[in-house]
Amino acid sequence: MKKKVLFGTSALFGLMMINSGFNKFFNYMPIPEMNEQAGSLMMAFAESGWIFPLIAIIEIIGGALFITNRFRALGAIMMLPITVGILLFHAVLDPSTVVLSIILIAINIWAIIENIDKYLPMIKDKA
Repeated sequence: MKKKVLFGTSALFGLMMINSGFNKFFNYMPIPEMNEQAGSLMMAFAESGWIFPLIAIIEIIGGALFITNRFRALGAIMMLPITVGILLFHAVLDPSTVVLSIILIAINIWAIIENIDKYLPMIKDKA
């Protein structure tokens, strides 16, 4: 049962990230209203010309990997900096919308914990 719930939440998380990545390229969903500070930061990111495409590519690739059981560990690690950034953005600049970002980081951390055995060989002492 736990594996089915993890797959369902992983599929929704992955599709949400893929959708968010494609939206950064094609702008088919309107950007929600933000306060002045949050809007200024988003405009600065957009004007840089390279931050949004980089985030979009990571969201698309990481979201697709997150959906698959075989590559979920890699997708979860790729998505961790993105979800931490989302959480910090909403916690600091737009606290009224922080709930969804907490849910996203919780799903990401859950996937990392469920795949901890895949990360352990990287940190084990070889001696």
